[in-house]
Amino acid sequence: MKVKIMQRSVYHKYAEIEVEVPKDVDVQEWLMDNEVNWDDIMDNAFSKAKYEFGNGMDTYDWSDRDEESEWMYMCDDGFGGHL
Repeated sequence: MKVKIMQRSVYHKYAEIEVEVPKDVDVQEWLMDNEVNWDDIMDNAFSKAKYEFGNGMDTYDWSDRDEESEWMYMCDDGFGGHL
């Protein structure tokens, strides 16, 4: 008799950067309109991030369990959302 033994282990990377956003603007709209100003910085930070065991869903308010990638922003006052 043959028996298959299998394992699936999930690893993730996590990176964050800080971006200066002007006051009195719609933060999400400003971030989307000015992606060129911070996208490469995030890519660089992400490429340097170490792999960690687990799916990473235990930090912040990640909610897209079925997606391969998820982007969020969080303001100093705790307001945030998905990008």
